[in-house]
Amino acid sequence: MTGKAVFRQRVAKALADDHLRGAVRYTAENLYMKRQAAMADLDGHAARGEAIGTFEELRARAQEIKGHTLAHLDGYLKQAADQIRRNGGVVHWARDAAEANQIVLEICHRRGARKLIKSKSMVTEEIRLNHALEAEGLEIVESDLGEYIIQLARETPAHIVIPAIHKTRRQIADLFGAVAGRELATDTRTLAGFARETLRHKFMTADVGVTGANFVVAETGTICLVTNEGNGRLTTSVPPCQITLVGIEKLVPNLEDLAVLMALLPRSATGQKMTTYFNLITGPRRPGEPDGPEELHVIFLDNGRSEILATRYREVLACIRCGACLNACPVYRQLGGHAYGSVYPGPIGTVLTPLLQGLDPWDELLQYCSLCGACTENCPLGIQLHKHIIHLRGEAVARGREHPVMRTALKAVHFAWTRPGVYRLVARGAHLATRPFARRRPDGSAYLDRLPSIAAAWTFSRTLPSPARKPFHRRWAELEREEGAK
Repeated sequence: MTGKAVFRQRVAKALADDHLRGAVRYTAENLYMKRQAAMADLDGHAARGEAIGTFEELRARAQEIKGHTLAHLDGYLKQAADQIRRNGGVVHWARDAAEANQIVLEICHRRGARKLIKSKSMVTEEIRLNHALEAEGLEIVESDLGEYIIQLARETPAHIVIPAIHKTRRQIADLFGAVAGRELATDTRTLAGFARETLRHKFMTADVGVTGANFVVAETGTICLVTNEGNGRLTTSVPPCQITLVGIEKLVPNLEDLAVLMALLPRSATGQKMTTYFNLITGPRRPGEPDGPEELHVIFLDNGRSEILATRYREVLACIRCGACLNACPVYRQLGGHAYGSVYPGPIGTVLTPLLQGLDPWDELLQYCSLCGACTENCPLGIQLHKHIIHLRGEAVARGREHPVMRTALKAVHFAWTRPGVYRLVARGAHLATRPFARRRPDGSAYLDRLPSIAAAWTFSRTLPSPARKPFHRRWAELEREEGAK
């Protein structure tokens, strides 16, 4: 089966799953509305002098901070690494996923570690860390509730922030029941209680805690970890060894800059002013401290990021993984995350995945976008995601990744639409040409969703209005004549 066929198979499966579509739409809309309210509240506080800036002011400052950091990334990486070492940590550099996984394995083998507990981390999903460790006989358990559900289901996250967005209570109860060896009720108290009891034992017996990082402060060597469940705090305070994997782009220069980004991240992700747990980790446990790891390892991962730095797509590395673009995207709301086939779904994944893994295997992914621009409008860093998708589509066409028949058809459309006489002739005939394929809604409006031949690709996941019997330019001319006759 070709890559294009696999993509379409995933899309068809998602579109046929009414529960999935309903759950994703409900949750994404809820998060979107909470974000809107949080930003309006922020603007209100700023107007009264009670906040460090309005949303637009903070977005502009955040763009400056991340733009400056990416432009001087080598210097900030060195500063961060030096400071982490001064704080007592160990710094590692990984060129790709294989190297990062190998570093983790070597740390575990040296310590004789067999059990690991992991806080939610997209970068560990990117490098498939769990699979690498399990292949070597190690046990690694996700401590985030959503990630734990996904791990038991042997699936990948369906959302950057809420990984189990697509699961029903019954499905979750069945997954937990398989672990418990008994049937569980579907109420929140029962399910959360089981997870708490099970994961608490995993925390207390883990040899190594694994985390990602939302940000790393270069000036102080501080790891910033944001969670809502407290699992990140337990992962970094109970096990004797902590390993933090972080993409090289996650740096901020200082704590003042961190404050700007933290004013945007929770509001954009979940509509909160601040997440429940905000952890600042500066080095391993010091003498006299009651908790924290005795060893702290920080692995800075490249995995294609340095190549992106040298391209027109550099600003994509400013992404803070808030998921706001997913919640606003009309395509994601219909398909959910798994249809994208990537660790990073939605608009950010549509751009980032081809950049990290190569354009050719992912050119079909670029066609998922409607180019509505909602992702760019809602991005707290103002990343021009829809424009980057257009540029990537152009690169795919330049590589000959476009179907030759489609290329010919688009050239014909260009010819017709740039010549008024030809355009009007085509517009008059469009109604008759598509009439055999038009279907009608109860209100009498006509639509097209099953065009034949090469046009079938356009209506595979799109519903188009049927061309009007009388084109707009004719209707406009008639209105002008009617007005002139009055």
